[in-house]
Amino acid sequence: MSDYLGDKFIILDGAMGTMLQKQGLKPKDVPEAFNIERPEIIAKIHKEYIEAGADIITTNTFGANELKLSSCPYTVELVVQAGVKIAKKVADGKKVALDIGPIGEILEPVGQLSFERAYEIFKRQVKAGVSQGADIALIETMSDLYEMKAAILAVKENSNLPVFATMTFQKDKRTLMGTDPKTMVFVLEGLGVDALGVNCSLGPKELQPVVDEILKYSSIPVMVQPNAGLPKQQKGKIFYDLTPDEFCVEILEMAKKGVSIFGGCCGTDPEYIRAIADRLQSLKPVMTKPKDFTTVCSSTKTVFIDGNIQIVGEKLNPSGKPHLKRALKEMDINYIINEAISQQRHGAHILDVNAGMPHIDETSVMLEMIKQIQGAVNLPLQIDSTNPQVIEKAARAYNGKPIINSVNGKKDVMERIFPIAKKYGAAVIGLTMDENGIPKSSKKRLEICDKILKTAQSYGIDKKDIIIDCLTLTASAEQAQVFETLKAMREIKEKYGVKTILGISNISYGLPQRKLLNKTFLIMAATFGLDLALINPEDEEMTDAIRSFRVLANMDKGAKEYIKYYSGQEKDLKPKPQTAQKSIREIILDGLKGEIEQSTKQLLNTNKPLEIVNNHIIPALDEVGEKYEKGDIFLPQLIQSAETVKLSFDVIK
Repeated sequence: MSDYLGDKFIILDGAMGTMLQKQGLKPKDVPEAFNIERPEIIAKIHKEYIEAGADIITTNTFGANELKLSSCPYTVELVVQAGVKIAKKVADGKKVALDIGPIGEILEPVGQLSFERAYEIFKRQVKAGVSQGADIALIETMSDLYEMKAAILAVKENSNLPVFATMTFQKDKRTLMGTDPKTMVFVLEGLGVDALGVNCSLGPKELQPVVDEILKYSSIPVMVQPNAGLPKQQKGKIFYDLTPDEFCVEILEMAKKGVSIFGGCCGTDPEYIRAIADRLQSLKPVMTKPKDFTTVCSSTKTVFIDGNIQIVGEKLNPSGKPHLKRALKEMDINYIINEAISQQRHGAHILDVNAGMPHIDETSVMLEMIKQIQGAVNLPLQIDSTNPQVIEKAARAYNGKPIINSVNGKKDVMERIFPIAKKYGAAVIGLTMDENGIPKSSKKRLEICDKILKTAQSYGIDKKDIIIDCLTLTASAEQAQVFETLKAMREIKEKYGVKTILGISNISYGLPQRKLLNKTFLIMAATFGLDLALINPEDEEMTDAIRSFRVLANMDKGAKEYIKYYSGQEKDLKPKPQTAQKSIREIILDGLKGEIEQSTKQLLNTNKPLEIVNNHIIPALDEVGEKYEKGDIFLPQLIQSAETVKLSFDVIK
């Protein structure tokens, strides 16, 4: 990036589609076919943008993937190579960005396209672009964070190109698939992109709130390519409502706040780029500063590990859980999903996921668990395994920024796990143990912590992404070690400023009244600076203790969350007692396709088909719609619920 970012702003070009329409592109035409059929038009457009002041021109390859080109007589390689050749020929010292847009299909678990299939599609584009000398990869207009991840990995694993990555946001500051700006920032930074931001979506004024949030959290250069205002229709034609001068009013505002890379999207042409270049010519960019947030993300939710003690749900680890062991052996997905949903409803912030048990294929089971859980809940996941191959495949398949559980002070373990964490942008739990086992003294645990942090740094992993576990030993066997663990945790936080985690229930193993010991140890650990508590969220005494501790420790400002939960104002927050069988309403709301057929059949024994539709299905659908409108759920959950309803209708018919 040092070649592109210095003491001046970077100017990208504007819309290609808008310019092609002016040159006679018709609705049914494939824009990328112009690379073969009308290369002189593409060259002319590039030249006009360069003359207007663009530092980087973008190839006419936005939709040049094998699915979108299926109706076209040309291969991906032919179209992409031709597009890069045209741009390189006229670049005149300017940089050429290989343009990569969305595939046009929804990825699993919502759609049918697998992650690795998406990766292979992007890989073809990347290799073709690299073969002709593209300088940068520009991945843009993505609404699915998972698809974005596939594209980024395709670039990074098949080239050395810098990566510029932008997503498209709606007025609610979410992408179509529900990703918010801060989640995009933390996930894309973790994946190692060189610049990130927003393109298309809306006009520059409407994008200001999105840009503000990106700037608040981003540690790397931020880019913006807005539309030329909002679309309007006149005499059957679409146009955008901002002039270049009006467009640049907001561009200047963004520049003052810290955006350093600008371009245009729908409706923009060389006049807009000229206006940007002219106005920024005498200004210097406000360089983005590193931020210090410790986070973990799903595709739609970011959890900040910020001193406000958070709950990691432990119920998806088969150790000591015979029902889960059976479910993993039989691949009873309904049981696994219900455990995830239940933990979310009982207040978990993160879910630990472990498939380590004899006589099963840990890798395939872990991958299926991650896919199904991510389709059912919006909580970030903690990938829990002792097998580096499982961790690598799980981190690759995960949609978001996970926690890897774990490394320790053993050299070979760190050498295997840290490269995975770096590549996929994960946070990592570091256990204070090494080749000699768990040290008795807090001093030795600090030494191991120091070794873990220094080794992580050598792999390019910042200490903000290391979470230290000082290891809870059972009070029945190691009573003197209970305080030593807490002492080590406090000293580590004071010396290194890192986040901490403990498995709470280990403390009481082998003793009576385990819940009492667990709750007492939890509060002790909280006072010593615990950040993440690995517990059973369905244990109300434990979650009650955490909520009350947050109030008394001045973490829950104004006791807002405490009052909200216990006053009964929001009854939905309080989990209802679990019954043996879920209602159709709950099944539809949760999108449990594996349970709906049996429940519908049982209802048909006592209800007429129309009664089921009117009294059960329609009210549930109305509730799903309300949640979607409020932003409580997003398109993936909406689709899951709709598909669940379809299965119910199939039974009724």
